[in-house]
Amino acid sequence: MAFIAISGEPGCRQEELARLVAQRLECLLVTEPALEKQVAQEFGESVPDRAWPWAAAFVLMREADLVVCGHWVEMLRLPGISCFRLAAPESLRLRNLMSECNLSRPAAKARLRRMAERQAEARKRRFGIKTSPVTAFHLIANEQALGLPEIADLLISALRSQNRADRDLSAAEAQFQVRMQLARYGLVSSLGKAPPEQARAECKVFGHPSEQVFANLLDFYGIAWDYEPRSFPLQWDKDGKVSEAFTPDFYLPEFDLYVELTTMKQSNVTRKNRKIRLLRAIYPHVNIQVFYQKDVQDLVMKYRPRQHA
Repeated sequence: MAFIAISGEPGCRQEELARLVAQRLECLLVTEPALEKQVAQEFGESVPDRAWPWAAAFVLMREADLVVCGHWVEMLRLPGISCFRLAAPESLRLRNLMSECNLSRPAAKARLRRMAERQAEARKRRFGIKTSPVTAFHLIANEQALGLPEIADLLISALRSQNRADRDLSAAEAQFQVRMQLARYGLVSSLGKAPPEQARAECKVFGHPSEQVFANLLDFYGIAWDYEPRSFPLQWDKDGKVSEAFTPDFYLPEFDLYVELTTMKQSNVTRKNRKIRLLRAIYPHVNIQVFYQKDVQDLVMKYRPRQHA
């Protein structure tokens, strides 16, 4: 899964650049208006501003590889996102607007000012900041210094030089975290959510009350799960028999993600941490998310189903 975010200063030709990059990489292009429309179709027109970045990430994560173009796309919560920005002096941006919109110079200057104000206001509402720091971008290119084809070449070269295997979150873990963040705002996709009362969790025999709570939480938000579906051998004796194994608490098939809940004190989890390290070393393709005692408590408090009158 690869996400390429291309933004630009008001009046720059970032969408033209994004189309060029998407064509060369044979990726899907999602523009800002198209993304706004998809989020509205998925979650309705009244998505809270602070929830909107998570809703947008949810929509975009359905695609394997894509280029996203907009004025604030570098702020989206996407795993392994590569962010690029197109910049230019005001004189060039004014010429772009005058040519594209058939405007006089004073009219183009007024529109440029309005565009900047709208972008800053939208960023503030949704992301809490009016401008992104330069450190938010992998590369900033000057439209005055290079043509768009040359900038596209530079961008693609920078992409290929990145080690995309080194990510803090796997795609599966990121998808799960996005879904839980949406749950915090009470947002469920148009696919519908499961009824709050699920008989499945009640018929399971859980090893700890926290597992029951976690299962109920997943059920409420329509996240499919299996309880302890598989054990992973970790060590074998001299005869080849399994001498040690590890069984994660939950498996979330929609995300291909295992979840382990550890409710004991942090000082007493050394043995379990060793098993998890072994699992990751022996089975590097297995995605696993570990929640410790405080994590579980925070999860329940933040994402518990809201009580309606």
